[in-house]
Amino acid sequence: MTKNKYLSFFFILIITFTASAIGGFVTTSFKEPWYSGLILPSFNPPSTVFAPVWTLLYILMSLAIWRIWINYFDVKILRLYFLHLFFNGIWSILFFGFHLPFLALVDIVIILFFIFILIRYYYRLDKISYYLTIPYLIWSLYAFVLNLSIVILNN
Repeated sequence: MTKNKYLSFFFILIITFTASAIGGFVTTSFKEPWYSGLILPSFNPPSTVFAPVWTLLYILMSLAIWRIWINYFDVKILRLYFLHLFFNGIWSILFFGFHLPFLALVDIVIILFFIFILIRYYYRLDKISYYLTIPYLIWSLYAFVLNLSIVILNN
């Protein structure tokens, strides 16, 4: 059983980081010169901050859903998590790939909706999963404010 637990964690990590890899590929392929021409808010962090922050967040997200999976085998929550990852992954495609900050902002609202639903489930089932997801919620709210500021500053 322990082997299956770790195999399921590996599976969740692979799927989670696939969303990250797709976003990273699109970002590096289509970011410039478009992004350099945008007016950015004064609180926009340097580009070097995003990769380590997202790496940590993806690990925490994976641990949170994995704890739910191994303790409750809840397919509904697992599907919800993977659906949320779809929207997480397409943000970079919308923002950096298609250069559509407003649609990316709409996508963040959808992501936040899913995060709130997941957090609600986590809170009821596993407090550790709940706490593991709080940094992701905070970062996503910050990303929403950044994205909204870019939309406002560039219209």
